[in-house]
Amino acid sequence: MNFTAKDVQALREKTGVGMMDCKKALVEAEGNVDKAVEILREKGLASQAKKASRVAAEGTIGVYSDGSASALVELNCETDFVGKNPEFKELATRIAKTVVLARPADLDALKAATIADGTVTVDEAVQELFLKIRENMKVRRFALVEGTAVSYIHGGGSVGVLVSFDTNAADKAEFTEMGKNVAMQVAAMNPEYLSKDDISADELAKMKNITVESALNKPDTLPKPILVKVINKAIADGLLSEADLAAYEAEKNNKFLFNFLSSEAVAAFAQVAVAGKEEYAADPIFGKAIEGRISKQIKEICLLEQAFVRSDVFEGNVGGYIANVAKALGAEIKATGFVRFEKGEGIEKKEDNFAAEIASMVK
Repeated sequence: MNFTAKDVQALREKTGVGMMDCKKALVEAEGNVDKAVEILREKGLASQAKKASRVAAEGTIGVYSDGSASALVELNCETDFVGKNPEFKELATRIAKTVVLARPADLDALKAATIADGTVTVDEAVQELFLKIRENMKVRRFALVEGTAVSYIHGGGSVGVLVSFDTNAADKAEFTEMGKNVAMQVAAMNPEYLSKDDISADELAKMKNITVESALNKPDTLPKPILVKVINKAIADGLLSEADLAAYEAEKNNKFLFNFLSSEAVAAFAQVAVAGKEEYAADPIFGKAIEGRISKQIKEICLLEQAFVRSDVFEGNVGGYIANVAKALGAEIKATGFVRFEKGEGIEKKEDNFAAEIASMVK
């Protein structure tokens, strides 16, 4: 056991592991620094395995681009504190760079690839940082975009976006500014599709059916001619109470009619409307109303059809904004896709009830 305090310090600086752990590893390695590093890694792997079941829903989104390709990576950890750690953020960026350089086919291939600007694999680099931080962390997903793309990272890594373009103006500052604004739009408005052309016929049919069902189940939103038919049918079938009949007769021309009717009356209207779905859906007035509602939904879920949030820059939709910039530059610019990662989305976070935990401890 031939080592000095300087050896312990050197091992600590090399690995980032605590002083006592470094000393124990050197004792076990009989002063051999390289062997001590391996011992720390092995013990770290064992400790990491024990903590692997802990929920890692925090973290950061890393981004990297070399001009010909760009990548987003989600690197998760357990706490927001670690997610803001500079070393953790740097690791996420290096992993994103690895995606661009190595072009991995899947997550396993990425983990096995040599990390950018390093000599160890991505998996080993994550494990080395674990040795310092002692918190469960993992690479959750990545996306690689070939060609011209503009990125945006929001909230210090809480949301990451890549928007891809076909353009002959990639070197123009105005294009970069436009791309950043569009990426910010994606971050803020979270569209589902690039444009309405990307919605399949089956998805449109499903959207229409849901919209029809929703309208029929909320009779107060029905076009007035359809609503009158539904109410007359409900009255003819004897579905309204005397009080609701009286209220209807007194307020039927009031736009706030439903404020004067009971919940039972509203339920009766919905029952009649749903039962007569085939008849009402075939009515051109109802059909026009449904088309309007679907058009509104498309404007909410399709990026190019969304109202551009930077109204101080451009009044209109995102597609119009891109076309306006292209016209001003005398260039061709076409948005071709986007990727949006939000840290922890879809991961069920553990909610600690500290009061209940303490209560159970004192029983």
